[in-house]
Amino acid sequence: MGSSSKNIEQAQDSYLEWMSLQSQRIPELKQLLAQRRSHGDEDNDNKLRKLTGKIIGDFKNYAAKRADLAHRCSSNYYAPTWNSPLENALIWMGGCRPSSFFRLVYALCGSQTEIRVTQFLRNIDGYESSGGGGGASLSDLSAEQLAKINVLHVKIIDEEEKMTKKVSSLQEDAADIPIATVAYEMENVGEPNVVVDQALDKQEEAMARLLVEADNLRVDTLAKILGILSPVQGADFLLAGRKLHLSMHEWGIMRDRRRRDCMVDTEGNAGGEEGK
Repeated sequence: MGSSSKNIEQAQDSYLEWMSLQSQRIPELKQLLAQRRSHGDEDNDNKLRKLTGKIIGDFKNYAAKRADLAHRCSSNYYAPTWNSPLENALIWMGGCRPSSFFRLVYALCGSQTEIRVTQFLRNIDGYESSGGGGGASLSDLSAEQLAKINVLHVKIIDEEEKMTKKVSSLQEDAADIPIATVAYEMENVGEPNVVVDQALDKQEEAMARLLVEADNLRVDTLAKILGILSPVQGADFLLAGRKLHLSMHEWGIMRDRRRRDCMVDTEGNAGGEEGK
């Protein structure tokens, strides 16, 4: 039990380090993007490439830590206690769907285009410099870039579906031999059983392999998208992704806290009514 508890603590510590590192990358991305848009030179593009490379490296290192720990506590990654209920409701194979990266690209592309059209129509000062030129924002995606992104999107969705079928099969195994038959034949519900432990160990090992496979797909998808985007577009995309991930975590915590507070208030009011 002590070893299992330590593994879970290590998994949570690894996650907190990852979230802290993502938070640190936000001001770095903002600073370099601001420099690039005010001084559109090749040197700033190189700095952006170097930073985006570091961020991919961060992701790979975190995935490697998860791969190591998952073989000891894989089920904890499928419904992490360090996540909010909202995050766990949206989770896929221990994290986000790789296909969600494409939705973020499309969302940013559309929103930035709308902003720039509005600026143009209102004739806001500085409109010309806000774009920066040379693929300076996701609203500047070329037809060739969009075509490549769309083709990659379809491939990644296909990979996701294959992996989803694998995890569905694992979930169904819980209602099969020997787990189901042992549960039925037991005198006392949930008593320890060697056969069940062995079956569940195999299931967790398979879940760990799938988590590694899913993390590899996430990292690979992110790297391929960045390979299609310009340095500025890639940095903008990563900035949005980091902010979205961190914001969803905080929003989930706030929503859970509000629900708990409402429950306490409701119980308090009910108690007050009974006392009258």
